[in-house]
Amino acid sequence: MSVSHAADPLEPGADRNVIPQGFNDRARIELPSETGTHDAAQVRGLLGGRELIAGTAWCANVCLTQLTREDWKPAITIDATQQGAPISPYIYGQFIEHLGRCIYGGIWAEMLEDRKFYYPITPAYAPYADADAAQQLPVVAASPWQIMGEPDSVTMVEEEPFVGTHSPRIDAGSGICQHDLALVQGQKYVGYVWTRAAGDDAGVVRVALTGADGVWSFPCAGGQYARQAFEFLARESTVHASLSITVEQHPCFVGTVSLMPSDNVEGMRADTMAVLRQLNSPVYRWPGGNFVSGYDWKDGIGDRDRRPPRKNPAWTGVEHNDFGLDEFMAFCRILDTEPYIALNSGLGDAISAVEEVQYATGSAGTPMGAWRARNGHADPYQVKWWSIGNEMYGSWQLGHMSLEDYTRKHNEFAAALRAENPSIQLVAVGDAGPWSEGMLQHCSDSMDLISEHFYCQERPGLTAHVAQIADAVRAKAEAHRGYRERLPMLQGKDIDIALDEWNYWYGPHVFGELGTRYFLQDALGIAGGLHEYTRQSDIMFMANYAQTVNVIGCVKTNKTHASMETTGLVLQLYRAHYGTIPLSAASQAPLDVAAALTADGRTLTVGVVNPTLQPLDLPLQLDGLTLEGTGRRWQIAGSDPLAYNEPGQTPAVTIQESAVEAPFDQLSVASCSVTLFALPVRTE
Repeated sequence: MSVSHAADPLEPGADRNVIPQGFNDRARIELPSETGTHDAAQVRGLLGGRELIAGTAWCANVCLTQLTREDWKPAITIDATQQGAPISPYIYGQFIEHLGRCIYGGIWAEMLEDRKFYYPITPAYAPYADADAAQQLPVVAASPWQIMGEPDSVTMVEEEPFVGTHSPRIDAGSGICQHDLALVQGQKYVGYVWTRAAGDDAGVVRVALTGADGVWSFPCAGGQYARQAFEFLARESTVHASLSITVEQHPCFVGTVSLMPSDNVEGMRADTMAVLRQLNSPVYRWPGGNFVSGYDWKDGIGDRDRRPPRKNPAWTGVEHNDFGLDEFMAFCRILDTEPYIALNSGLGDAISAVEEVQYATGSAGTPMGAWRARNGHADPYQVKWWSIGNEMYGSWQLGHMSLEDYTRKHNEFAAALRAENPSIQLVAVGDAGPWSEGMLQHCSDSMDLISEHFYCQERPGLTAHVAQIADAVRAKAEAHRGYRERLPMLQGKDIDIALDEWNYWYGPHVFGELGTRYFLQDALGIAGGLHEYTRQSDIMFMANYAQTVNVIGCVKTNKTHASMETTGLVLQLYRAHYGTIPLSAASQAPLDVAAALTADGRTLTVGVVNPTLQPLDLPLQLDGLTLEGTGRRWQIAGSDPLAYNEPGQTPAVTIQESAVEAPFDQLSVASCSVTLFALPVRTE
């Protein structure tokens, strides 16, 4: 039997007390233990210790008794004479992946599922995965198009499909419809449909949207497919609208169909993009993630309606290929952010990777650059950051191979990519431990940064839950400091870390596939993570929060609204107001305090994470600076650590701003809070 605090009792260094032998009779067990900064305890029955032994342990009348208590008098000490390396702005990066509702249903404005008919339309209408059918963003596992008419009136024809492997042929007097569309009263919706007659005789195609005004009718002639545009004005708000496409007179083929809100921004959701502008991330990683190891980037190039739909190679559902490299670059231009593109080193090869780099950065005189120019983008894109692969150490990764084999593959990729464009910066796949060490030993001349990933689960106790993010960041930094000390090939090199996936990951899937919800307690942990990045500024160059929109992201959407998660508020706040020159700062655990000067040295910023349920007045001792005037305080706080924000509803967690006055000898923070102070520095 063991008792531990919120850390796992089997982890090295966990605070635990152990009864070494078992017994059959009931007995009283007393296990005195120091709580330290922990606010939760776990009691576990370990039968046979670390061996697998079957049995049952019964516990009754469990109680906790306080034996002693030390007074906790937290304070803040900042030494402005002790400065660290400048904080990289890239620690506020983001990561979007073709997973769940991140791109489709989150960023991309297309309202229709399976608009290119990847799934065959059959009489057995059951579009959603059983476990997700009741969710507002269910996982689509079969055709979302329902036959209107006789069961055999819609046929999937493989001969000369418009796109993909087949196109639906619809008999006269029949049709197809898609349900569960969301409308906002007064909003205009625009779309189009590609059709052609199935024979020599022309038909008529009608398009209607329930909950909106009007029915559109188009002639459907033989020969080539024709694109017919339509628009609707919603007369009501609903999440149960249906789009129908019916055929009259003679049978017709439907090639593809699209429906978007008219306020879409180059095909992207206006509401989502507005929230992302508030986030103001300096760099976005794309397209994966596990997805990239099975992704053919060429599928996402060219006429959007003719791009083939594919099964998502890593996750559930369909990859529509509506959002490819050109759309990602438009996304970055609209948000005024830098692109960071992951290359497929899983099932992909160096030739395809070189072609992708050439498509993005080559002149119009190169083969791939000429293709880009034909697609409407004459000038090369400015793409500096490229990663060679994703998590190739993992057995779950498509194309996974041994470290020995992968180091050769990485070096092959790097040599070919640098021959194509010597100016690009390459990020290698890392995983602290033997994999990262091996990559650094054998590939240090073929990388500029090395990636690391981590995700944290929920832990009992607010302080333990919050602390684990900062602990994970610090562990990555310490591992790489060790490599720099031990590995001779790293002498004279400065290979920093790109922690290009990091976050909490736990809880039910509310927002589609892997779509978890985040709470105030998670915001505190993310703030602690940012603090640790600033403390490790000499080795942490980039960090990309995963996966921005829906899934495990800091922005969540339903079908009509987007909102900032609690974690997104922290990222938004620190990106906007935290300084760039880190200073030495100390406090008593479990408080997490970090401090930095702004680049001009005129403002001291102090971040305080208070993972306790009591407000605190914190004495401030400041060496090397004098403060004066009126400062600002931004606070993210609440009485409930499980408070959260919901798209389309008044947010329960917000950023509250107020003024603070000199002399700043005491800083006040609320319970369960993240507080950022900006205090003016006296200049001579």
